[in-house]
Amino acid sequence: MNVPPPRPQTMAEKILSRRGDRTVYAGDLAVVEVDQVMVVDSIAQSFIQRMEQDLAARPKYPERVSIVIDHVAPASTVSVAQAQKEAREYAAQAGVRLFDVGRGICHQVLMEERLAQPGWIVLGSDSHSTTYGAVAVFGTGMGATDIALAAASGKTWLKVPESVKVTFVGELRPGVTAKDAALEMIRVLGADGATYQSVEIHAGDRFTRGERMTLANLCVEAGAKAGLVVPGGEILTGYGYDIPDWVYPDPGATYVQDVTIDLAALRPRMSAPSEVDNVHDVSELRGLKVDQVFIGTCTNGRLEDLHAAAEVLKGQRVDPSTRLLVIPASSEVMEAAMGDGTLLTLMQAGAVLGTPGCGPCMGRHQGVLAPGEVCVSTSNRNFIGRMGDKDAKIYLASPAVAAATAVMGRIALPEDVLRKPIPV
Repeated sequence: MNVPPPRPQTMAEKILSRRGDRTVYAGDLAVVEVDQVMVVDSIAQSFIQRMEQDLAARPKYPERVSIVIDHVAPASTVSVAQAQKEAREYAAQAGVRLFDVGRGICHQVLMEERLAQPGWIVLGSDSHSTTYGAVAVFGTGMGATDIALAAASGKTWLKVPESVKVTFVGELRPGVTAKDAALEMIRVLGADGATYQSVEIHAGDRFTRGERMTLANLCVEAGAKAGLVVPGGEILTGYGYDIPDWVYPDPGATYVQDVTIDLAALRPRMSAPSEVDNVHDVSELRGLKVDQVFIGTCTNGRLEDLHAAAEVLKGQRVDPSTRLLVIPASSEVMEAAMGDGTLLTLMQAGAVLGTPGCGPCMGRHQGVLAPGEVCVSTSNRNFIGRMGDKDAKIYLASPAVAAATAVMGRIALPEDVLRKPIPV
C-alpha cells in the first residue's frame, strides 16, 4: 500500500497533533491533552459548580490547574468577597494552585511561574489566553463548562483551526512599539478577520518576550482562536525554555491568509472608540481632551512598559485635569519597578498606583469611567461600556503615548512632552 507523505503543517496543527493521538490538519476534530487549566476569579464560582455539582469530579491532575484572583482584586463588594473566599477554599480542598490578591494578572503570572511552555496547550477562562502564544503555546479561552471538563478529564476537544500568516518585516522607528504593530495587525485583519483561526506571527528575532505577549494577546481582537509567535530572539536564549524543533511551522504549510506588515512604515497608532480595529495614526487624534489615562493590563503592564512610561514622565507632572492610573501586571513587575526607581518616577509625576491585577480594564473597580469621560488606556478593548458607563469613550495606545497624553491632558505624542517646559 502506498502511504501518502505527511502534508506540511502550521504551528497550530503541529501542537494539536503532538498533544493528541494522531496527525491532524485544519478542519479535523482533535482530542488533546491539556497542560494547564487557568481559572480566573470572575468565573471561579461557575467552575466550582460545574466540577462539584454537574460533574461530581475533582481535577484529574491538580498540578495542572491554577486559580488566579485578578479581575476584581481586592474584592469590591461583599458578593465578590464571598466568591473569592469560595475559590480559596476550593483550591485548598482540591489541591490546585491559588494565586491570591496582589500576585497579578493571570497571563502574566502563568508566564512568570513557567506554567506555559513551548509546545503546550493552555486553556484559560479568559479570552486573552491567546497571550501564551508568545512562547509557542497553543493558548485559548473557553467558558466554565469546557474549562471544568478539561480539569476533570485532563483533555479537551476542538476543531483544528485554519491559520493566518502574519509576517513582520523591517524595523520599528524610534517611538514606535510592539503595541503599534499589534494594533496595525488588527486593523489589517479586521475585528472578525481571523474568527476561529490561528494567527501565526513570523517576526524573526524581533521583539522581546513581553512584546510578543502583546502581539499574541491582541490576536483575539481579530476573532482568533489562538495567536502563535514563531520562536526567535530572546525566547531562544533568555528564559531557559526547551523549544522543540518540531514546534516550528513547515515550509509550504497552508494558510488561508498571508499578510505582510512593514514595521518601518508604522507611526504610533491608536484604536478609537468603539472597536479595536478602528485604528488611526495618533497624529490624527491629537489634541482630544482626556479625563483618565490607564497604564497596565495583560497587554501592557510589564516592566518594559512602565519603563517606557517613566521615560516620558520623568521630570514632568500629570495635567491637573487628567487622572493617571498605573497598575503593574504582577507583584514581580511591581517589585522590579520599585527596585529600579521606576515607581518613584511615576508617583512623582502624579500617577496613582494600584494593586497588581486587571484594575479597571473590565469596568468593575479601581477607576471606572463616568458618563461622557474619555480614557486613553494601554489595554486591549475599547468596547462600549467596557470600563464603566456606556457613554464613556476609550482609546487604546502604547504606554509612551498614554504617558504623553497624561502630561498634556490631551491625546499627544512623546515629542509633544519634550516641547513642554519642565515644571519648576
